[in-house]
Amino acid sequence: MYQSKIIGTGFYVPDNIVTNDDLSKIMDTNDAWIQERTGIKERRWIKDGSGETTATMAAEASKNALKNANISKDDIDFIILATLSPDYYFPGGGVQIQDMLDMPTIGALDIRNQCSGFIYAMSVADQFIKTGMYKNILVIGSEYHSGGIDKTTRGRGISVLFGDGAGAVVVSRSDDDSGILSTHLHSEGKFADKLIMEGPSTKDWVPNIIARNNPDEETYFPHMDGQLVFKNAVVRFSEAINEGLEANNLTKEQIDMLVPHQANLRISQFIQKKFRLNDDQVFNNIMKYGNTTAASIPIALAEAVAQNKIKKGDLVVLAAFGSGFTWGSVIMRW
Repeated sequence: MYQSKIIGTGFYVPDNIVTNDDLSKIMDTNDAWIQERTGIKERRWIKDGSGETTATMAAEASKNALKNANISKDDIDFIILATLSPDYYFPGGGVQIQDMLDMPTIGALDIRNQCSGFIYAMSVADQFIKTGMYKNILVIGSEYHSGGIDKTTRGRGISVLFGDGAGAVVVSRSDDDSGILSTHLHSEGKFADKLIMEGPSTKDWVPNIIARNNPDEETYFPHMDGQLVFKNAVVRFSEAINEGLEANNLTKEQIDMLVPHQANLRISQFIQKKFRLNDDQVFNNIMKYGNTTAASIPIALAEAVAQNKIKKGDLVVLAAFGSGFTWGSVIMRW
């Protein structure tokens, strides 16, 4: 059985910076309120009319990852795209990446696991590499939130959190002992309605929503039970990390870098304190980008690599929790 490892990272975010003060001009909120609860100072939102989408951002992040990996697009055997915000209801965005990058007619897979999407995508890529089916896989997380959130006081519990962006990695067959040691995936569907966007869906198509013509309609905006999500997140983050460590006979003291999903800085700080990690052992960038869902871990990982925060031989842990509920971890030796 082969070993798989990340050989290249890259990310892309829109140029348009939206600060907390900017949000205070369109809803009842302020910088202190947002920072105290989330740690977020600003986020990137696609500017109307720019032409940018989930797919275009994914393509740009992919180009950067390929360049960082020093391989050609023609070396890629398979594409995995994690997103909850594809350009179309169908087809999925993976095929758009294949077209935008002018790749051969390789397979393209879309994964819908929201904040845990990148972890799930990495697990799938790892299995494809280990079994020998593919040698180089492009794994992407990309999200365009700003076009579909309620930017009023009614929706501020959601809209202050989320940003747009994309991150990508190249996962390849390893010829040494570095790479992914294990991946761990979980779900608990009884909480599906606690972090959800109900429609449009096959249960409630757009014509039905239009026919109701209800100005107070909220089914097509994301909804979150924030306190319940927070309580579950801190528990499941810890469980996923510990599960990965135990599976590889490792201890928390051996973690060199934890890259958590950037959901809320308070969650990351709670986990950091629980595992007794110092600031150099946890990478956070939610302050600049907000929660970019499936894109948050690959964006953070790419920045950590670019800033030389991760070196060869380091034990790197990726962990996420989100809608579904779903959660998981990836344990790797860099």
